[in-house]
Amino acid sequence: MPKFAANLSMLFNEVPFLARFKAAADAGFKAVEFLFPYDYPADQLAAQLQQHRLHLALFNTPPGQPLSGEWGLAALPGREAQARQDIDRALEYALALNCSSIHVMAGIVPPSADRAAYQQTFIDNIRYAAEKCAPHQINILIEALSPQVKPHYLFSSQYQTHELLSLIDRGNVFMQLDLFHAQLVDGNLTQLIEDFAGRYAHIQIASAPHRHEPDDGEINYTYLFDLLNKVGYQGWIGCEYHPKTDTLAGLGWIKKYLNS
Repeated sequence: MPKFAANLSMLFNEVPFLARFKAAADAGFKAVEFLFPYDYPADQLAAQLQQHRLHLALFNTPPGQPLSGEWGLAALPGREAQARQDIDRALEYALALNCSSIHVMAGIVPPSADRAAYQQTFIDNIRYAAEKCAPHQINILIEALSPQVKPHYLFSSQYQTHELLSLIDRGNVFMQLDLFHAQLVDGNLTQLIEDFAGRYAHIQIASAPHRHEPDDGEINYTYLFDLLNKVGYQGWIGCEYHPKTDTLAGLGWIKKYLNS
């Protein structure tokens, strides 16, 4: 049976961020994820998780300066010191929040840049993150982002992600399989789920192509949830989508899972 985490950066935006923990718990979620925790002291977030009996499934390393076009630093040559400071900071939060997965954000590659240099920087920084986190049984995740959402991100295909995992070659580094991005770039989600079983440690979902509730659009999630059960996936499925209207009004698709 699939188990779902509410993405508090996208869901329950009807209330302030700290109130979203209660909203998620009241809706029946047992876990949450979000993009970034860094605007809040770790103990404040830990109190929300404990009060509402929620598990934190995932969060990201800092994005850098998004207003300047950055979306992660781990692949940026010359920014290694800051990228590793961000990894260290994320580890501190993960330990405080009892979170066993950190997504390390790669970054944007300018069209004229030496892509190989960016990739090697990313590999080196992910190895650093893996070795820092391994003693704490924390997994490092890497995620392909579709060009439609994040142009010029270091990698966009699940096949690129799989190749990077082989190059990184660390036992606690896994794919973060976002089925929305995967559908936009690769398609054939059945093959991805079957072929890469064991290489992904977190899944995220949304409808395609519009990134709304997963009972809309071109992806048959009921089929995919059954397939994930079949291949033995036991991790969390993050609900990372933009509700069409009110979050609660759009949760009809998940009630049979949350109440089972």
